Amino acid sequence: MLGTGYLYDPFFLAHDTGDSHPENSHRLEMMHAHVSASPGAGSLLTVSSREASTEQLCYVHSPRYLESIEAECGAGFHCIDNFDTMVCEQSFNVARRAVGGVLEMCDYVVSGEIANGFCAIRPPGHHAESDTSSGFCLVNNIAIAARYLQKVHGIGRVAIIDWDAHHGNGTQQIFEEDPSVFYISLHQYPFFPGTGHEIETGTGLGTGYTLNIPMEASSRNRHYMNAFDEKILPALEQFKPEFILISSGFDAHCDDDLSSLRLTTDSFYTFTMMLKKIACKYSRRRMVALLEGGYCARSMAESTGAVIAALQENS
Repeated sequence: MLGTGYLYDPFFLAHDTGDSHPENSHRLEMMHAHVSASPGAGSLLTVSSREASTEQLCYVHSPRYLESIEAECGAGFHCIDNFDTMVCEQSFNVARRAVGGVLEMCDYVVSGEIANGFCAIRPPGHHAESDTSSGFCLVNNIAIAARYLQKVHGIGRVAIIDWDAHHGNGTQQIFEEDPSVFYISLHQYPFFPGTGHEIETGTGLGTGYTLNIPMEASSRNRHYMNAFDEKILPALEQFKPEFILISSGFDAHCDDDLSSLRLTTDSFYTFTMMLKKIACKYSRRRMVALLEGGYCARSMAESTGAVIAALQENS
């Protein structure tokens, strides 16, 4: 029984997007309060954040891009690249700390001190491409974590499963030519950001290592379960991942207004348990989930609790 790690830092609230913005600090505060009050909170291992180095950020981002967003945040810009990506003076520092916390969580899991973990971080990351911000995302947290596992810990095959309502165009772009990182995404389609058609399967040596599963508006639990049973689990059985990372967005919840998907809270528990079986079989139980979207604070908090409960079960 190794247990489950939990990453949260009040400094993540310093990324000020304004109260009216969907990705605001209140959602994270409410989520953390829910997790802290849950029956299993006392058995969670608290993982501290740290500042990621520039070298680590450059695992997936160009130095010029990082320099530009750092300068723009420091200069007091209110948005960068796209008008939906709001920033403040502290935003780049928060993003750097969030990434560092994820890497700290990965260290704990690889060392065997814990079996898995959940990273309650912001800003989200899966829309950030190698040299472009987008969709509330500054740096691609999960992509950096995948490269860190490979470069620092010698992990060979990393699987990224993304169940956010929006396609992770950034994660796909970063790894589309790489057969060592298998990117799997379930997302509403057509929808922002416009990518994620099923014909997008990777390029070059990476062909076949991107699996997009577009979901129609109003898709429900059973549609997702069919996708897991018929596509995702067989693909993971073939890939045999040595580490599993989850882009855990909760905007596919039926109470979230930023998508037209109809998932219920318990579905996220089920998805996590299904992936845990793969992790137990091929990944030495190693699995880390990172918060992405989710803009109904209540449903996001409850869904996070469901994922953490699944991670804790028999861990």
